[in-house]
Amino acid sequence: MTDASSWERTLLLTRLALEKKACDLVVMDVRGLTSIADYFIICSGRSDRQVQSIAQGLEGNSAEHGIRLFAVEGSGRGHWVLMDFSDVIVHIFYEPVRKFYDLDGLWGHAPKAELPEPYSKLVDQFQIADGQLS
Repeated sequence: MTDASSWERTLLLTRLALEKKACDLVVMDVRGLTSIADYFIICSGRSDRQVQSIAQGLEGNSAEHGIRLFAVEGSGRGHWVLMDFSDVIVHIFYEPVRKFYDLDGLWGHAPKAELPEPYSKLVDQFQIADGQLS
């Protein structure tokens, strides 16, 4: 998938995160707002172990699909893992840490990318509401 568009890479990385039951996943289209990436994927895990599992799944499976991971930070603690896939940056948070740093608010002016089925259905399914999956 080395010749894939940034949107195709975003969809694949979204699918890989959802396979690990990433919660509250949002894809932000930041192409017109920054030069560091085309898309941000922001998602949460319900524990530090799930955050690490999502990150490990992305790292291993993205390589199998020819998507290069340039850098990863924070995987040891599992509170906030940042993964740089060049044109796609993935932020995986432990839910309380996500609320504290509020990247969703900081980048709230960025348009939310509309995900096709079945991704959007899974995103809806994996929402944390009052500490429980809906």
